[in-house]
Amino acid sequence: MTDRQDLIEAAREIQTEAHVPYSEYRVGAAIETEDGEVYTGCNIENANYSNSLHAEEVAIGKAIADGHRDFSRIVVSSSRRDGVTPCGMCRQTLAEFCGEEFPVFCDADGEVEAYTLGELLPAAISEETLE
Repeated sequence: MTDRQDLIEAAREIQTEAHVPYSEYRVGAAIETEDGEVYTGCNIENANYSNSLHAEEVAIGKAIADGHRDFSRIVVSSSRRDGVTPCGMCRQTLAEFCGEEFPVFCDADGEVEAYTLGELLPAAISEETLE
């Protein structure tokens, strides 16, 4: 298992790759798989805005493309260190692969705020709710 501080640093470092010409709001995410691999992602803005990709989506997408489906935790960090949490869409994407107890850590100006996915997204849409 990767040290949490290393995950935080990975989320911070990937922010330099963000494409944010419109908002200038850089976000990085680092997700750890159950077998200890770390995948990072940054936000990628588009002039159309609705086609923009969020850091969490990019990180989990890379992991999924490599065959991973089980995750142990995620860290999200912005260049402002404002404690940004995943948006609702990203929370739902995480809920597709992670349970309610999945840890979500948010980088907040020298502190790390900890949540569970269930706290951030109660009553997530799931395979069971579609039946």
